[in-house]
Amino acid sequence: MSVYELDPVRDPRWTAFVQQSSRASVFHTTDWLRALERTYEYVPVVYTTSAPGSQLQNGWVFCRIRSWLTGCRLVSLPFSDHCDPLVDNPGDFEELFKALYHECTTHRWGYVESRPLRAELDVGDFERSCTFCVHRLNLNQDIDELFHAFHKDSTQRKIRRAERERLTFEEGRSEVLLDQFYRLIVLTRRRHQLPPQPRKWFSNLIRCMGDQLIIRVASHQKVPVAGILTLRFKNSLTYKYGCADKRCFRLGAMQMLLWRAIKEAKESGLKVLDLGRSEWSNKGLITFKDRLGAMRVPISYFRYPAGVRQSSYGKHVKGILSALPDWLFINIGTLLYKHFS
Repeated sequence: MSVYELDPVRDPRWTAFVQQSSRASVFHTTDWLRALERTYEYVPVVYTTSAPGSQLQNGWVFCRIRSWLTGCRLVSLPFSDHCDPLVDNPGDFEELFKALYHECTTHRWGYVESRPLRAELDVGDFERSCTFCVHRLNLNQDIDELFHAFHKDSTQRKIRRAERERLTFEEGRSEVLLDQFYRLIVLTRRRHQLPPQPRKWFSNLIRCMGDQLIIRVASHQKVPVAGILTLRFKNSLTYKYGCADKRCFRLGAMQMLLWRAIKEAKESGLKVLDLGRSEWSNKGLITFKDRLGAMRVPISYFRYPAGVRQSSYGKHVKGILSALPDWLFINIGTLLYKHFS
């Protein structure tokens, strides 16, 4: 059996295949891949056993990443919480594995990484490299049931507090909203001692995703205090980015933004809210998502060859970043994100 490569951004078969696949997510879409390509110059590629010109029966999407700082690698997919191989037949799966091994050896990739929701990669020479949890909220419940499943004190009470404080809300994809959202992103990343994503990443997401993407910003006395960015695909809504001014946590803006997103998703007939990936060490974030009534789904990332570890920056770098002025802090993020995926 032969394995072929296709360009998922330019081959229309990929879009059609993703639309009909029950396991595809927003991270498989051409729009998401195009934003990665435009922002970071990653090269998207799909491996498949379907011959050129034929209808796709399977596909495993990756980005080829070439970095002088962190090395060259194949990742499925960078900056994506999860990305299942869209392969059902075990025989096809084995053939794609073999092709990846050959690719890794021939082109001297540092490693191959896959980030599936299912644990099917716990086979062969792939090694479980790290574990996370993804929270998913079932929207097939009555809207009142969804609200009453929220934690009474930290979620329900905060939503009512936001109503009493008369927070204002705006949503869309305008430059004004993006500016407000990005300022909050910078505040949040500084608090976490992490560089902010490049602003052009969000601009490219807006251009590529179109009306699948919504930015929601909450303001108090005309000052933006919290924002979220969501992505819609088929019957699911993905909460991808959130940011807030710590001084205004007490106002319940983030809880209200998510509640509004849930209500709009229900009205649109969506079935699932994907609240994204959390590190197990981030107890605060996990608790926040738990209190929205979402179910935890443990996931693992896998790498080949075994024993390879991704480059990262240490605590001493975090300390330096937190002391930088905004303009330099933002520029450092713009320079680094291409290398850390």
